[in-house]
Amino acid sequence: MKLRTPIAVALAATTALSLAACHGKSAHESSGGNPAHVSIMVGGLDKVIYLPAELTERLGYFKDEGLDVKLQSEPSGASAETALVAGQVDAVVGFYDHTIDLQSKGKCLESVVQFANVPGEVEMVATGSDISSPSDFKGKKLGITSPGSSTDFLTQYLAGKAGVSSADYTSVAAGAGGTFVAALQNHGIAAGMTTDPTVQQVTKKGLGKVLLDMRTVEGTQAALGGLYPASSLYMDCSYVQKNPKTVQKLANALVKTLGFIHDHTGAEIAAKMPTDFASGNGGSDTYVAALNASKNMFTADGKMDPAGAQNVLTVLSKFHPDLKGKADQIDLSKTYSTQFVDAAR
Repeated sequence: MKLRTPIAVALAATTALSLAACHGKSAHESSGGNPAHVSIMVGGLDKVIYLPAELTERLGYFKDEGLDVKLQSEPSGASAETALVAGQVDAVVGFYDHTIDLQSKGKCLESVVQFANVPGEVEMVATGSDISSPSDFKGKKLGITSPGSSTDFLTQYLAGKAGVSSADYTSVAAGAGGTFVAALQNHGIAAGMTTDPTVQQVTKKGLGKVLLDMRTVEGTQAALGGLYPASSLYMDCSYVQKNPKTVQKLANALVKTLGFIHDHTGAEIAAKMPTDFASGNGGSDTYVAALNASKNMFTADGKMDPAGAQNVLTVLSKFHPDLKGKADQIDLSKTYSTQFVDAAR
């Protein structure tokens, strides 16, 4: 048996305490700012609207930038936003409109890479339903991802634009994927807002049809009166200010991925993704069809459309209780930045 001297024991104890202290620090503290470890909450990793997050990881672009990125998934953007505000994660991949919503509540969040300038959302109507336009929403059960989500915001706007108030219909938290499909199948909702690959699943099963298609510029302008910047990487303004090098590396990786999406087919993109993304969403053919139907929604350079940002504020100010009559109090310049995508390699 090897005996340990008092000096050796003291040194070991000191080393253990030092290591414990280091492990007790956050990534920001232990690296002196600009951490290499970044946690990102995604409002649904397998949703095509948030494709760049997982695809960047799969392509190795985060690692190429010297980053260790931990991607986590929440079923809705509202839940992801809550995790960011609570300090549980460093960033969110979610809808840009949350940055405006939170500014009205005294919080500063900033989109640093804009994945898309259209929502990528589709209003699906159940087969056999008598809904032919949003004016028919009255008295119906309408599916949204969750209360306070972007699908909730958009549904309220579309209904209001058609003269139907939120009190005239019932919002149902239908989620996405299997839960949304089941809600349609079991007549839990008459219509609902969702994204690919759920859109392809519903269509393939013959459970519903497209009423409003906001995966395209034309469809978005028709439904919302202009562009509506949506999926993005956003984070707390203080994090951006304290860690500009880390944010720049994230922008470099994600802009490179946006270029990859534009240069490759749905099948080529699907081949890079986890196999369960296809198997859990109707199979390979359905998943590839979903990618091909939605991939053109993504920007090529990650830049925000300024007029689109203004339109998001206009839409929200029509019905959002914290923004009604207060649109002129929102400083849009603090809700997004093009600094990092402009400098991206």
